[in-house]
Amino acid sequence: MSHPSPANDLSPEVLYEVSDHIATLTLNRPERMNTISRAMLNQLTEQLLVADRHPDVRVVILTGKGRAFCAGLDLTEVTSPGEGGISNGTTQSTNLDLKSTPPTVMFNMEKPTICALNGSAAGYGLDTALGCDIRIMAKNAKLAAAFTKRGIVPESGGTWFLPRLIGWSKAAELIFTGRTLLADEALAMGLVSQVVEDDQVQTLARALATEIAANAPLAVQASKRMMRMGLSETFNDHVHHVFLQLLPLLKTHDAREGMLAFMEKRAAIFEGR
Repeated sequence: MSHPSPANDLSPEVLYEVSDHIATLTLNRPERMNTISRAMLNQLTEQLLVADRHPDVRVVILTGKGRAFCAGLDLTEVTSPGEGGISNGTTQSTNLDLKSTPPTVMFNMEKPTICALNGSAAGYGLDTALGCDIRIMAKNAKLAAAFTKRGIVPESGGTWFLPRLIGWSKAAELIFTGRTLLADEALAMGLVSQVVEDDQVQTLARALATEIAANAPLAVQASKRMMRMGLSETFNDHVHHVFLQLLPLLKTHDAREGMLAFMEKRAAIFEGR
């Protein structure tokens, strides 16, 4: 069953669809290479939250429409002194509340996320891709960490993700130089899981999402939660927390179904309870 976008905008800048337990969010400004506007920021936050709370959603795919995934922030809005610019409204405050912005929302999502890099990602678009759990990249796409070339820093997670994904030295080289990576270079660094032909990105992302969605959703979400916690825990504390997470899972319908299906040599049918 397919569900339409929760947004009321007649021309939404982020499209939303759910089918077969998979929510697909599509950045929808192809004429501007999916650069991020204020409206897109708000819609992306809203729809990520909708997908994470939707009981029928087990996996989220984030992709872009057209030839780019996301070319970064819309600089016409960033530099606009008038009302409506992305930076407008923050310069008069000493307290920035970022808990409802896409990078923070994405990091705290329970549902696994796949970025289907249909095209190139730069700046904010790169940080957004890095915020997903898994990245599938088109062969002709590029990743541009061009922050220092614009006089800024990776403001939406890049300085946190990159050292953890590729190590300090490679992250420092990439960030300090503002270099652009080809798909094969991104794969060699471990920034993406797979590189495929351009017309196969959506197909492979969907196939991977389907494989994930076939597993027990509570167990998948708990695994993601434990991975996230493990980033800042000692081993002993983490093992303790994993055990505490395991106990309620053992009491679920899906745990019983998974074990019974294994014993009966059949595919399990999970219900998320």
